[in-house]
Amino acid sequence: MSNIVIIGSGPAGVSAALYTARAGVDTTVLTRGPGALDRAELIQNYYGFAAPISGAELERQGIEGAKAVGVKFVTTEAVGLTYTDKLTVETLDGYYPADAVVLATGASRATPRIPGLAGLEGHGVSYCATCDAFFYRGKDVAVVGSGEYALHEVQALLPVVKSVTLLTNGAALTADFPPEVSVCTQKVEAILGEQTVTGVQLADGAVREVSGIFVALGVAGSTALARKLGAAVEGSCIVVDDKMQTTVPGLYAAGDCTGGLLQVAKAVYEGALAGTEAAKALRKG
Repeated sequence: MSNIVIIGSGPAGVSAALYTARAGVDTTVLTRGPGALDRAELIQNYYGFAAPISGAELERQGIEGAKAVGVKFVTTEAVGLTYTDKLTVETLDGYYPADAVVLATGASRATPRIPGLAGLEGHGVSYCATCDAFFYRGKDVAVVGSGEYALHEVQALLPVVKSVTLLTNGAALTADFPPEVSVCTQKVEAILGEQTVTGVQLADGAVREVSGIFVALGVAGSTALARKLGAAVEGSCIVVDDKMQTTVPGLYAAGDCTGGLLQVAKAVYEGALAGTEAAKALRKG
């Protein structure tokens, strides 16, 4: 039986799961727990409810409905996405190979606003240590982040590069980093370099020379995961076609991560379309 892994248990992810499971596809949803919908006090503009409903209750009912048709939910954090013979989602707890993947973790809200960063993407600024560590063999690099996602990137870099500096950009550490990692808690004022990264300027004016910057803020959202496979993105939004497929075959995206109207109704529609089209593609096989 074909299988699909859906990252995110909000309206888009659960909607996609309903359609793939009902189409006979083995469906697993990876979730970090309650998302943005859970924080909505009351929703009164969603079809089918005569009285306002809390976001938490709407989310609970959606998940229970998906479980009723056989969808499996696993609580974990996705930190990577690769492709060898098939798509594979890497989590803090293991690997999930899949015939298709749907990205549905919502809009990215952890984009660092650091001067010089955007202009040097692909020229020393990377969003995937697993993909790009090879290019920095024996070089000094830095990782921007402070949590489990940043730790994952650090662990991928340490066996390859000369040194790793962790730039928390003023944030508190929420993971335990290896002692060989140099931790800098100052704000990052700018990424330096003309054609390629040459260093970072810190809040106290000091400059640290590095050849590469790996961005791993917060958790790995849909856009960050899409970047790891080279899927096209525009700003913080993932580019999809009329079937909700990204520029990488078998990789779909739905909900807030594709941009547009940030509403439950839109997320449910895109999830339904992504699930339907993914199931069709797997049947054609």
